[in-house]
Amino acid sequence: QVQLLESGGGLVQAGGSLRLSCAASGSIFSINNMGWYRQAPGKQRELVATVTRGGNTNYADSVKGRFTISRDNAKNTVYLQMNSLKPEDTAVYYCNADTVAYSGSYYHSLDAWGQGTLVTVSS
Repeated sequence: QVQLLESGGGLVQAGGSLRLSCAASGSIFSINNMGWYRQAPGKQRELVATVTRGGNTNYADSVKGRFTISRDNAKNTVYLQMNSLKPEDTAVYYCNADTVAYSGSYYHSLDAWGQGTLVTVSS
């Protein structure tokens, strides 16, 4: 089993900043890509940013220049620094990790998701 625990969401005024964290735990052998996705009310879940184990990053056009994704491999943790927040950034933010998990001597790929953390940006 792999668990992802997110923290850092909340209410912020437009122009403000928040930092999300997501720690992975459990029977983890390795983690490849980690990322953040979000889902606004009435909309589909969308990619926000991803980061490879080596630190290569990818961002949605809507957040480029405002959000920064990073990770600490030793802590199995990914972060999302969100600056210059806009009301349209309001959504539930989900952490994702592409892992190799183990159960005894059995190793398998496992795409893990967090429970989500709500970010609300007021105008």
